[in-house]
Amino acid sequence: MNSNETLQTKDVAETLGLHESTGRRLIIRTIAVIAVIAVVWGAFAILRGRKDAAAAVRYETEPVTRGNVVETVSATGTLAPVNEVEVGSEVSGTMKTVEADYNDRVKVGQVLARIDTSKLAAQVQQSESALESARAKVLDAEATVKEAEAQLARLRQAPELSGGKVPSQYELDAQEAVADRARASLANCHAGVSQAQATLDLNRSDMEKAVIHSPINGVVLTRQIEPGQTVAANFEAPVLFKLAEDLSKLELQVDVDEADVGRVHDGQEATFTVDAYPDKHFPATITQVRYGSKTTEGVVTYTTVLKVNNDDMSLRPGMTATAVITTRKAEGVMLVPCTALRFEPPQAPAAPQAGNRSLLGSILPHPPRREMKRNGERSAAKGQQVYVLDHGQLRAVAVTAGLTDGIHTEVASGVIEPGMNVVTDMTVGQK
Repeated sequence: MNSNETLQTKDVAETLGLHESTGRRLIIRTIAVIAVIAVVWGAFAILRGRKDAAAAVRYETEPVTRGNVVETVSATGTLAPVNEVEVGSEVSGTMKTVEADYNDRVKVGQVLARIDTSKLAAQVQQSESALESARAKVLDAEATVKEAEAQLARLRQAPELSGGKVPSQYELDAQEAVADRARASLANCHAGVSQAQATLDLNRSDMEKAVIHSPINGVVLTRQIEPGQTVAANFEAPVLFKLAEDLSKLELQVDVDEADVGRVHDGQEATFTVDAYPDKHFPATITQVRYGSKTTEGVVTYTTVLKVNNDDMSLRPGMTATAVITTRKAEGVMLVPCTALRFEPPQAPAAPQAGNRSLLGSILPHPPRREMKRNGERSAAKGQQVYVLDHGQLRAVAVTAGLTDGIHTEVASGVIEPGMNVVTDMTVGQK
């Protein structure tokens, strides 16, 4: 192609507007128009969706009622006999017979077990012989004293008969010393008799203690000995039996948390359940709230004792029980569901200021707003309040809460009347 043809082609392109840079600008303008249309359509769809969602909010309500509310404290513990006695042995030996078994009813003085007394009997016989020997020594010492005193009396009379020639003073002093030694020996023999008698009494006491008797009227809970077993009581008395005095009267010892112990007092009523009878509630009464504390894994508790009637013998010592203690009651008061006090409507989103955000910025993804508070979370400045529906709109009503049982709460004050519906929850969904 020659130069003339090239110039003619450029002139034609400029005349028709087909220049290369002009084409690129046309394509960019077309893409921008399509993008704006897409953005506007997306914004319209989102706003329409929000409007539909807001229109689909539904509130759940429950009526205000008048009734009774009971405040309670829960605690767990174990059942135990009112009086439990451990029976042991103070003497060592081989168990000869065991005459009481589990669940046997025993009386005061009844024989529970016997220890072989052959060794103890020999010790008693030995002590008796030692006592007889000591008594014989006393008789010998008494005879010696009489002899020494008689000799001393003759020496004292000799000067009168001999005109003071005999005896010498040395002989008189020597005889007086013999008499004193005889009296001392007699006193020593008397002490030996007392010592032998005490040893005999001790051995006889061991003989009596070899027969184990029941100290109370009750029931055998445990038996920890068998015939032929050796009993060693060198350092402490081993426990052979555990007896409960009266199983018709038990006590329940529960651990009350330190946060609740201020509301628990003597005389308060309670009910409890055990795993053996899950559908049965047993009555009890608090008899003691102990001041001493226990700390278990960082939790501080106080032992509280409850009196339990067990006439039907259905309860057994050692059972784990869950007690519900009634601390306060309120009768004939206005009640609202606890969920009504915890309900909080979503916060209205703040209106965007003009010019702060572009249309594209409002459409692009951004971190979600926290429009709903957690269930039960309230500002301290607002105090307690419930919400009612007034012509389809939520209206807050300030109230003062009283006692609660975890399901209903007493309304101590507030513009609330029985029959009014309070909002407990809300659901949001599409129509």
